[in-house]
Amino acid sequence: MKHVIALDVSKGKSTMVIYDSYRRCEFEGELNHTRVDFERLHTRMKEITKLDGQVPEIVFEATGIYSKPVESFLKDYGYTYSRMNPLEANLQMAKMRRHKTDRSDAHELAKTHFKMERESTYIQDEYYEQMRALTRYYDEIDEEMILIKSRMHAILHMSFPELETLLTPGSALFLNVVQLYPHPALVLAHSKTVIKNRLKTNTKKNLSLARAEAKAIELLAAAKNSYPAIKCTDVRCDQVRDYAARIADLKEKKEALVKQMIELSKERKEYIVLRSIPGIGNSTACRLIGEMGDIRRFKNAKQLNAYVGIDIMRYQSGNTQYRDRINKRGNKHLRKILYFMVCAMLMAKGKPNHFVDYYYKLKTQPQRKPHKVAIIACINKFLKMTFQLLTHGILYDYKTATN
Repeated sequence: MKHVIALDVSKGKSTMVIYDSYRRCEFEGELNHTRVDFERLHTRMKEITKLDGQVPEIVFEATGIYSKPVESFLKDYGYTYSRMNPLEANLQMAKMRRHKTDRSDAHELAKTHFKMERESTYIQDEYYEQMRALTRYYDEIDEEMILIKSRMHAILHMSFPELETLLTPGSALFLNVVQLYPHPALVLAHSKTVIKNRLKTNTKKNLSLARAEAKAIELLAAAKNSYPAIKCTDVRCDQVRDYAARIADLKEKKEALVKQMIELSKERKEYIVLRSIPGIGNSTACRLIGEMGDIRRFKNAKQLNAYVGIDIMRYQSGNTQYRDRINKRGNKHLRKILYFMVCAMLMAKGKPNHFVDYYYKLKTQPQRKPHKVAIIACINKFLKMTFQLLTHGILYDYKTATN
């Protein structure tokens, strides 16, 4: 090791220190996250490389979006670097007495880098970065839809509560009817023929005339019997119309995102392997890739388990011993996807799946496991198997998995 460059990253700038091979500080200053400052750093790094005969080692602590410009600069110029997890960095730099400043943190990162054998951060392909961004965008839309549906439900119970029993909430026809007739008085103001034609014209999905007429009759009957808590001129009727329109737009955006992820992934090994597992559809396969990233950066399945956050956390001191629990320090988004994936596998009927077999084995043994414990055990099994399949490029086969 010759030189070490340590950065304590903050919003728009970093505190930078450069140490030589004798562990002496050569430079201390600020690095603004601008093109000019990054070019200066690049020039200085070339000078150090020419002097030492090797590229200086770079270390910094991950700080969410603020450290992204630094990573982008290092990737563009092909530099390897060590991006520290904040918790890991805090443990490595811990002292009995310590002044917490950006400057002291940068110095401590550099000093500890001489003592620790820190591995270089694995640089993933741009494909995985795009899949992560698409997956997070998908999740944001999903969360927004849940919030808006809750608000729409509250208003419908005052304006036209019968709609949620007549039609499947969230369906295209339901959202269309809410936009057209958020109040029973608006239904009674039209004839059966007018309602039928409006439903047929405004519903984007194919709706037969016979079904449109049947729904028109049901709507008229429900409107006659309904006793709303608000009038049809109430502003909340316009509000619920707006909610229904926004949900319809968000549904279309979700479908477009899934299509975009499939288009990016359709020829990738990970996508083909995951789709071969019964119970995993297009959306789940793409979202798993987006959250797991390049699986080659994990040395074994245990590291993948720790990344997800389902590794066991055990506490015992003297006669005190707590019940084992999962760590939950990993990727909560991936953990959520895996949990609902296993739940969907349990409800699905069709091709055999050895994860479902394993779940029922745990539930029927003499000391049967609780539901969530069994689900986590299935996730653990899934991650081990997926790691092997993706590492070796093997498709899922039920007979081989069972044996």
